[in-house]
Amino acid sequence: MDELNITSAYVHMLILKARAVMVKEGIVTPETGGNPIDDELPGTLQDDPEDLTREELVEELEGLDAEQQAELVALMWLGRGDAEPQEWENLLKLADERHETSTGSYLLDHPLVADYWAEGLDKLGYGTLLD
Repeated sequence: MDELNITSAYVHMLILKARAVMVKEGIVTPETGGNPIDDELPGTLQDDPEDLTREELVEELEGLDAEQQAELVALMWLGRGDAEPQEWENLLKLADERHETSTGSYLLDHPLVADYWAEGLDKLGYGTLLD
């Protein structure tokens, strides 16, 4: 099992937060009829501009040190099948060299990032506490 600088418990917490962000949809305003009582209310899992959950998660990810950010990127790549656990050190090196955009935005641009993190942890032998 490869040692992570970021704890698996912290990654599990990030998985929960990422899943909470990813289940939200854009706000849909249903066509209103003549009677407001009959109008459908917006769903509770709709994204609201006032809700800073995604922005807060990006800021949290950006607040991690470079090594921890690289581990999260490598963990995502491992979880989605881009490499095998034996290639972990190479994945870390590639992730450390990747700086096209902010790491938080890059990670959250992948809708299945939480699942990839969970799969990556499992492949490294940390098990999956969440599903």
